[in-house]
Amino acid sequence: DQQVAANPGALRSLVGSAFVVLDEIHHAADTRSWGDGIRHAFELAPQRLCLSGTPFRSDQSAIPFVRYRGDEAEADYEYGYGAALREGRVVRPVYFPRINGHMEWTAPDGQSYAASFEDPLARTLASQRLRTALDVEGEWLPAVLTKAHRQVMHLRRDDPAAAGMVIAMDQEHAHGIARILSERLGVRPTVAVSEDPEASRKIAAFTEGQTPWIVAVRMVSEGVDIPRLAVGVYATNTMTDLFFRQAVGRLVRVRPGAAQQRAYMFIPDDARLRGFAFGIAEQRRHSLKKKEHDGELDPFRDAEEEAEQKERDEQMSLFAAISAVPLDEEGRPLDEHAVVEAPESEADAAIPGLVGDDVAPVEASAA
Repeated sequence: DQQVAANPGALRSLVGSAFVVLDEIHHAADTRSWGDGIRHAFELAPQRLCLSGTPFRSDQSAIPFVRYRGDEAEADYEYGYGAALREGRVVRPVYFPRINGHMEWTAPDGQSYAASFEDPLARTLASQRLRTALDVEGEWLPAVLTKAHRQVMHLRRDDPAAAGMVIAMDQEHAHGIARILSERLGVRPTVAVSEDPEASRKIAAFTEGQTPWIVAVRMVSEGVDIPRLAVGVYATNTMTDLFFRQAVGRLVRVRPGAAQQRAYMFIPDDARLRGFAFGIAEQRRHSLKKKEHDGELDPFRDAEEEAEQKERDEQMSLFAAISAVPLDEEGRPLDEHAVVEAPESEADAAIPGLVGDDVAPVEASAA
């Protein structure tokens, strides 16, 4: 997009009889100059094929060459996750084990709070509650990682290459998660963060290797194909439907020849993430119509969310996570061992193939 926008005239004179393929066309609206440049460069082409795996945006920037009926984008052909799942042998069904917890924290204003994921909170407090749950020093995250690792090892009985992915908040958080996997579970994961110049090489090696876990920060959310990924842990505070769908998309690739064709994304039992998960199979289109807001989180406000994230980051020196304890379905505290060994709950029983107490404990040597 950037290269085309820099000199659209050079391509404009060459496309008079060309068939132009524009992949991930929604990115052409990332900036006005990109969209204008691409439109100028390719509008004379007699045939254009515009493709997108995530054909909607959070803002009101029109996507070049997309037809709009009123304010809503209208595709010539749509093939979404639901249709692919019904057809079979295209994508895996993905399930979302949700883990509750009881969190205590001190907000930037000095006030102390305590809440589980079942308690309704305003957006700012809900974000602080989630940050507390994801704290590497708490009990919640290690317990979820342990449960997810057990699922990976269970899947590797039939598919030795099956692997898991943790989406972390930032570089420091990613390395903290890697320490949990190493010290508590005997796993040496691949860590891929944008600050590491070797990140792309590590991802490529992981794709072709046998390592059971990769921990990443936005490095595998889009455009990375790792079919052996079958388990995920959503351990980031990025709260947009687009990013969530891209993360889940890393898990749904069908692996040829693999006996197990299910995928599992472990998520905090946060109402916003529940909404994203429930809507995964829905067809969504880009809308130019500005949403009306009532003060609650609109999951498609990426630009506003990023601005608020910067403000929250500036206040993090005043924020302190006190404790994060995983809870069972009846709201009782569970330690890490209890989460792994507890019998299947009614919620878990509804998820096919989710391991329960009939599976042998994870051995460190399994990594």
